[in-house]
Amino acid sequence: MHKILVIEDDVNIAKFVKINLDKYYETEIVHEGERALYLLERERFSVIVLDIMLPDISGFELLKKIRAMKVNTPVVILTAKSQDVDKILGLELGADDYITKPFNPRELVARVRAVIRRVYEFNASSKSINLLEYDEIKLDLIQNKAFVRGKEVFLTPREFQILKMLMTNRKKVVKREELIASIWGDSFIEDTKTLDVHIRRLREKIEVNPDQPKYIHTQWGVGYYFGGN
Repeated sequence: MHKILVIEDDVNIAKFVKINLDKYYETEIVHEGERALYLLERERFSVIVLDIMLPDISGFELLKKIRAMKVNTPVVILTAKSQDVDKILGLELGADDYITKPFNPRELVARVRAVIRRVYEFNASSKSINLLEYDEIKLDLIQNKAFVRGKEVFLTPREFQILKMLMTNRKKVVKREELIASIWGDSFIEDTKTLDVHIRRLREKIEVNPDQPKYIHTQWGVGYYFGGN
């Protein structure tokens, strides 16, 4: 069974989240960031649900530490803030999705379920292809690892999925709506900046010059394509 780590300081919200997630998954609740880091060093979780407002450390700082630990577990952030800048900051720090409070419990379950299906179940069903490779970029589809110019590059699950889809369809323009439907599915966020942020982060990680990309190209008004000019 998939195990979900929920990091939420509000006891009532935490119970509310656990009641809904426990119907489908094993759920562990922690109320402080330091306790979460302790668990992440010792246990494996399928998804992390992270509240931005924590008593001992901000959710953004905690997310930085989680990614610095090379923990690539998908992260869904919970935030009471609706400003675009807060959503984008979370994505830039390595979050895979976000939900704004107050939220419908069915939406939370749908987001978590979509992440699990696309990160774990989809990858498990596509093991017949073990490796994607083009020029200096290599994706190990068994271990979900990316290598650029011979060195491993840390990608979040969303970044890995986007790069995998673009490489699988090399030189073919993948429409924005196709990328969003494939990567986010049921948890589609109508703010298209979400995709733009992930593409920018990918370019920063795999391109020598992100402003003049060699691999991930934009077809303005349509979508993105990998390789070629």
